[in-house]
Amino acid sequence: MPGKKRLYTSRYSYLQVCFNGKAILITAHAIKRARERNIAFPDQVYAALCTGKAHRFGKNFVKFIGKSGVVCVGEDVGECIIIKTIERGN
Repeated sequence: MPGKKRLYTSRYSYLQVCFNGKAILITAHAIKRARERNIAFPDQVYAALCTGKAHRFGKNFVKFIGKSGVVCVGEDVGECIIIKTIERGN
């Protein structure tokens, strides 16, 4: 259906975090990558999203960089921000 946005909120994990009035959703892929990289999923990721710096890049992408070196890469899709992957920064 052209012209209609689809939001698959049932497929994502949801944290009670907002950025610029938009809810933040986390994909299963991001949770899997966080566990592979030994990042404490709810604690360090939540801290990075709440207190970290947000950098926009590209057309709709955003990075949340936490003080502990955790980087959450997400896409701004309009009504919400979907975190695609979680990694360690320098």
